[in-house]
Amino acid sequence: MEQQLISKKDLLELTGISYGQLYRWKRKNLIPEEWFIRKSTFTGQETFFPKEQILARIDKILNMKDDLSLDELADVFSPNLVEASIPRGDLEKRGLISPQSLQLFEQYYGDTDVYTFDMILHVYLLDKLLRTGEITLEEGRILLETLQEHYPKFKGMPCELVFFRKMGVSGFLLSGSPNELYFEKLVRMVARIPIAASVEELKMKLS
Repeated sequence: MEQQLISKKDLLELTGISYGQLYRWKRKNLIPEEWFIRKSTFTGQETFFPKEQILARIDKILNMKDDLSLDELADVFSPNLVEASIPRGDLEKRGLISPQSLQLFEQYYGDTDVYTFDMILHVYLLDKLLRTGEITLEEGRILLETLQEHYPKFKGMPCELVFFRKMGVSGFLLSGSPNELYFEKLVRMVARIPIAASVEELKMKLS
């Protein structure tokens, strides 16, 4: 599945930001290096970006830059996990995670009174898919196994969680992002979640 791209020229015109702002945010790690995609065109080499991701990121920067410094924003947008722990009861009180997702998570990991950030991230991703109604409880357990086994291999690098089905059989994969994914015709991609975006959302909700 090919991602939709936007050229640098169109991006600057659409958002109203300057060339200088764009590259300053890049230097400050507000916009990932891998989002700057060089492609050959009939006019030569041009820079493109994953459209949905870059527009969402610029909107967040513009809305948050008056309240946070660029360095603080970089911490928020970083895919690196943070050292944090939250009592289980607080997760429910804040409405961050549904009770059903917490119960399923604890069936797999065991009961715990305190959740670390990586545990919260796993159950948060589970909860996202359960809320769509597209994933069964058994598939939820497979998701947790996939995250536990493979997500640490990325060591803070951006990646995506992909949930797919083929003739009633489901599966998950983790892929470095941004990547173009291609499946055979019988495969239906049910969901594609950039994990860095979920890390970012959690940092904001827990702050």
